[in-house]
Amino acid sequence: MRKLETHISRTALRGGALVLSAAVLTGCGGGSGTDSKPSASASASSTASASASAGNGQGVSPLVNPDGTKPGLAPLTSEADRKAGRELIEKVRTAGRGPKTGYDRDEFGHAWLDTADGVPLARNGCDTRNDLLARDGRQLRFRSGSDCVVVSMNLHDPYTGKDIAWRKEQATEVQIDHVMPLSYDWQMGAAHWNEAKRKQIANDPLNLLPVDGPANNAKRDSGPASWLPPDKKIRCSYAVRFAQVALKYELPVTAPDKTTMLEQCGG
Repeated sequence: MRKLETHISRTALRGGALVLSAAVLTGCGGGSGTDSKPSASASASSTASASASAGNGQGVSPLVNPDGTKPGLAPLTSEADRKAGRELIEKVRTAGRGPKTGYDRDEFGHAWLDTADGVPLARNGCDTRNDLLARDGRQLRFRSGSDCVVVSMNLHDPYTGKDIAWRKEQATEVQIDHVMPLSYDWQMGAAHWNEAKRKQIANDPLNLLPVDGPANNAKRDSGPASWLPPDKKIRCSYAVRFAQVALKYELPVTAPDKTTMLEQCGG
């Protein structure tokens, strides 16, 4: 088992005051069974405004989550929040989408590296996929003897609005979506980046959401003009998150994508 401090930092991703289980407080158990163990509990404690938070622990507004370490994605419902979203999207520059020549997923590093520098959660002893499942999942259960590998959880999928009771045996039912797809990044400028920066955007929690697998398959490498989440309530938040990633990495979006993004927030 990794150090207690690492366990605390991972549990803190789910927000709130920590209530550590006896197993964590006393160290690793010596059980030899294969049953998974429940996660430490976390009580809700948020400093975000009511308009910027979702109920039932389903996620927080992108406006109060600029580094992507808070869970999920909540709708932006107030006019003040939607206006703030439009102002952020307006800052994104536009450009034409370049060729896909030379693109390969491996150009962004092996999937779910724990060694991508410059992003939260890196080098904590747990791969990016499991970090994201732990960030957004509820009622987590981990593989026996591990505080990293999630084997079951409940997930509120922001893209469809449905709740998913996920088990590792049906792994593809929940997939980790790159909000700004990697091949889109490649075409908008990442083809000219060094390997370290490409690994960074591929593992940055700001650009990653655990979502419904079929919805993610339907998205593929589309920009917002070609694909938006099926749940209309989340579309403004999705557009804002897309803009946050573009601004952080100084990438443009296409003019049709920017127009569509603004429209989702009432622009």
